[in-house]
Amino acid sequence: MNPLSADKAVITCSITGVLTDPSQHPVPVTPAEMAASAREAYDAGASCMHIHFRRQEPGAGHIPCWQPEVALEMADAIRAACPGVILNFTTGTVDRDQSGPIACIRAGKPEIAACNAGSLNYLKTKKDGSWAWPPMLFQNPVEKVEELLAVMGETGTRPEFECFDVGIVRAVGMYQEVGMVDKLDYNLVMGVASGMPADAALLELLLNYIKPGSLWQTTLIGRQEIWPVHQRTADLGGHLRTGVEDTFYLPSGERTSGNGQLIEALVAIAEQAGRSIASPEEARQLYL
Repeated sequence: MNPLSADKAVITCSITGVLTDPSQHPVPVTPAEMAASAREAYDAGASCMHIHFRRQEPGAGHIPCWQPEVALEMADAIRAACPGVILNFTTGTVDRDQSGPIACIRAGKPEIAACNAGSLNYLKTKKDGSWAWPPMLFQNPVEKVEELLAVMGETGTRPEFECFDVGIVRAVGMYQEVGMVDKLDYNLVMGVASGMPADAALLELLLNYIKPGSLWQTTLIGRQEIWPVHQRTADLGGHLRTGVEDTFYLPSGERTSGNGQLIEALVAIAEQAGRSIASPEEARQLYL
């Protein structure tokens, strides 16, 4: 076990939203905006940036983009703004085709990339009893995971396994058992309506199903209710993530002005748990 791992908390900023309209919410879209928002988070204590790519045409900033040249421009801008920062690329595609994410990983060569570790019925209902969107299957079969891991092996990118339910957490351990991956890095995603709830009691149970010696963090999606779960993550030794991809709300219930305020709140939670904040160099020793 790395001696840094007990007391140091690595802070990740999820810089921009998924299908979030930048005309309504404080989400960056352009490379310059992404770099400025990342710098705000970096100055507040984030050493890792989780990046989604957006189309650059006017009025299309809420639409995902898988053009490798856009990914590379964003990565270069963030690296220039934040010396030593660790980059973590998104890879999520609803269907089986992940040629776009693969092209982006090969272009940008991030230190870390998300690896959605299992399929999920992606659902949400409205108060009137109707679907918030047409029910969809977020497809992540084992062969899709294997394909992505092979590309990450080419680029020296560490997989961060996104786990949306308890069965996916257990499946990640099986990936290690059959030799698909060596070291494990779990991201426990809590708060998706049809996945695991953001519940501190559930979090404590989940740790029984994580392989010993693995790194883990939480991604908590919601409003004020997520912050006590962040606190429990910090208390239990997990690493921490927030940003406008995950929430627009501070612990007080006020809306955030951007990523800097959210990271400041997360740093305060880590320090309250007796954890110190990992610098980019220390985060690299832990993660890479």
